Amino acid sequence: DIAKDLKVNEQIRIRQVRLIGSDGTQFGIVDTRDAVGRARDEGLDLVLVGETAQPPVARIMDYGKYRYELQQQEKEARKRTRNQELKSIKFRVKIE
Repeated sequence: DIAKDLKVNEQIRIRQVRLIGSDGTQFGIVDTRDAVGRARDEGLDLVLVGETAQPPVARIMDYGKYRYELQQQEKEARKRTRNQELKSIKFRVKIE
């Protein structure tokens, strides 16, 4: 599951992150504690979305809502794959 791999708020153990706001504005490189404080002020969570980048990218978002949307997308994807059934017809030697 994608959402379980993401680090949130106090799970982020990096000193500095590149911060993206809830509306998509970029705040640049910010101390992680300040970023968590900003997220709390907005009533949202700080989620680490790009761990491999240098410095890692963190975004202020509603984590619960984000996880819910991911689950809905996975559910839709499963529905689409289930509908594709293969119908087969067997031909034998004695068919006229």
